Amino acid sequence: MVAERVRFGVIVFPGSNCDRDVAYVTRDLLEQPTRMIWHEDSDLADVDVVVVPGGFSYGDYLRCGAIARFSPAMRSVVEYAQQGKPVLGICNGFQVLTEAGLLPGALVRNRDLHFICDRVPLRVERTDLPWTQAYTPQSVITMPIAHGEGSYYADPDTLAELEAHQQVLFRYCGTDGQLDANSNPNGSLQHIAGICNRQGNVLGMMPHPERAADPAIGGTDGLKLFEGMLAGLGVSV
Repeated sequence: MVAERVRFGVIVFPGSNCDRDVAYVTRDLLEQPTRMIWHEDSDLADVDVVVVPGGFSYGDYLRCGAIARFSPAMRSVVEYAQQGKPVLGICNGFQVLTEAGLLPGALVRNRDLHFICDRVPLRVERTDLPWTQAYTPQSVITMPIAHGEGSYYADPDTLAELEAHQQVLFRYCGTDGQLDANSNPNGSLQHIAGICNRQGNVLGMMPHPERAADPAIGGTDGLKLFEGMLAGLGVSV
């Protein structure tokens, strides 16, 4: 059965500041039903895609995302993801997904220990998943980043597994798609900007696709990520 609408659920923590940016894309630009899900709410039965947005959940006390992982909403998100349903974590949401064990590795302090707010090139590594099917293989896109702890880290064995199973979906790169020290803004190992789980239904990424979705603010490379997921669930836009 082909869906007529995709119902998005956006988790809202105390300190979230990108939740409404996501809702603007899903509800206003793509005209899909969108529900803001408070962190104390554990009911995800009525949503088709869960988004864990960026911001500073619980003020980022302890470690980024370390407190959010224990919320009722995230306990339900873990169960939701384990059922094979799509979950997207953006920036702080990526950090939350790693803390919750839905994605491997960790996000640590940027290489130069500075907060970075910029627009950066990304290379799309894989396009056979709904998240990235609207892109072309090895294409270079541009998305904003805004983080102080966005450097991806994992032990050598985990990195090898990520590469072996093609779980790296986005890498920081130069405008020509090449990987070098100058094109790695935060020092992420192997230039990793976004990864998925082995099954491919959970995606975590530090760049903000929701901030690159409206022509009015310049650049729509991020919109394709949401459009790809809609297409994967049978909705044309």
